[in-house]
Amino acid sequence: MKFGPVPIAEAEGAIAVHSIRTPGLVLKKGTVVGQEEIGALGAAGIETIVVARLEADDVPEDVAAAEIAAAAAGDRVRVDRAFTGRCNLFAAGAGVLVLDTEGINRLNAVDESITLATLPAFKPVVEGEMIGTVKIIPFAVDRAARDRVLSVAAGRTLIRVAPYRIARVGVVSTVLPGLSDKVIDKTLRVTAERLAPAGATIVAERRVPHETAALSAAVAEVLAAGAELVLVFGASAIADRRDVIPAAIEAQGGRIEHFGMPVDPGNLLLVADLEGRPVLGAPGCARSPKENGFDWVLRRLLAGLPVTREDISRMGVGGLLMEIVTRPQPREEPAAEGRCVAAVVLAAGQSRRMGGPNKLLESIGQKPLVRRAVEQVLASQAGPVVVVTGHQRERVEEALAGLPVRFAHNPHFAEGLSTSLKTGIAALPPDVDAAIICLADMPQVDAKLIDRLIAAFDPAAGALIVVPTFEGKRGNPVLWARRFFPDLGALQGDVGARHLIGTYADAVVEVPVENRAVFIDVDTPDALAAARAAVEPV
Repeated sequence: MKFGPVPIAEAEGAIAVHSIRTPGLVLKKGTVVGQEEIGALGAAGIETIVVARLEADDVPEDVAAAEIAAAAAGDRVRVDRAFTGRCNLFAAGAGVLVLDTEGINRLNAVDESITLATLPAFKPVVEGEMIGTVKIIPFAVDRAARDRVLSVAAGRTLIRVAPYRIARVGVVSTVLPGLSDKVIDKTLRVTAERLAPAGATIVAERRVPHETAALSAAVAEVLAAGAELVLVFGASAIADRRDVIPAAIEAQGGRIEHFGMPVDPGNLLLVADLEGRPVLGAPGCARSPKENGFDWVLRRLLAGLPVTREDISRMGVGGLLMEIVTRPQPREEPAAEGRCVAAVVLAAGQSRRMGGPNKLLESIGQKPLVRRAVEQVLASQAGPVVVVTGHQRERVEEALAGLPVRFAHNPHFAEGLSTSLKTGIAALPPDVDAAIICLADMPQVDAKLIDRLIAAFDPAAGALIVVPTFEGKRGNPVLWARRFFPDLGALQGDVGARHLIGTYADAVVEVPVENRAVFIDVDTPDALAAARAAVEPV
């Protein structure tokens, strides 16, 4: 291919290399220059143009891209029409993307002008999803280079979509004291959601004690019920090949293929075979909807793809998926008496539902509501105490006169609760290990409750978010370990941090309480009257 600048009179039949835009002229890159273009260039005062001119041994970019894409495509892959040197490949059905990594690497090494890019291997894809693209970088490629690329693809399938084949799944959960039905129910919901994209459903479910004989019998039952794949969720993580879950599988004549994987979260995964059907001993992280090593193996099995010991051992590169928040960090190791738990009291709201007055300044028990709340925080073990102000800042500060608190004003209080959270977190000193977020309109939250939450904070045990509950429902205030401060600071709008509790479910510990104080706030005149009646009985 000839390439370079030429006088416009010599450009006919060549390809414009660059776009040209001047008044009265738009010449796009890739345009074949004709007499009309030459006339327009001359009228614009342009004397030379950079062009490419194909020679006898050149293959046009679209032709080459289409040929290479067709050669690379395998089962359930649709090849789109080539344009501007690009030919895209799409999934022709749902499934798991299977790549010949070595073949693709060899193809991309043939010539720098020919490229094939794909989605990651074993990614779940849906029908119509773009999974790869062939791009010819110049306007043409040498015929010999094109032929070498086609020879690499000959006799092998570089890219295909493996359809889902397993539709019937059995789930067995083991139970130990302290593991609630609520946890198992949630696990089943999360699992059903994982299976849904593959068209698979849970056809049999059992809950049995965490011991070998009961589990072995339950696995046999779900297989007899028609399960093509069995998932076992242990009440306790698998610690060894001789532990309860592998022992139960072997008791049924099963074979343990591999235990452990270099993917985090997901280390404690077990892969087994029983009667020609796969059995997965799920790691604890599989109870969470977040992607983990369990997903990497499950999606392959659902597509009928083998998962060997070698396959799992190769998952380490890229296998660090996320920080495990429940694992202690060096700064969180001091003993409980050495931890510093601060408090942030949110007192910036506009009291819109009160119909006029600022609720925080209304008297309850002969004290302004905000002072009553802050005094209880100060009476607890929390400290330092930061009070976030906003609406009627001066009056709120006056109501708290004489109390040993730090004020942090939020000038953006009208934009919502998240702005006050950001302000409070930003005002905390760097040496605090956690902060309890208190609402200034909750008159029945006392120092005793706050101290119970602080006592439950235990980073070494993974208790990093502490939430009070009454009759199984979660309330306020909530304690957050320092590692979540960036998440709290990133919130936007008129929302609190409730959704983060769901995001980091493994880090949450619940503290049951004996009354409804964790729900009772003062938002309306009726709520204020009720709070006064509770605090000032006649």
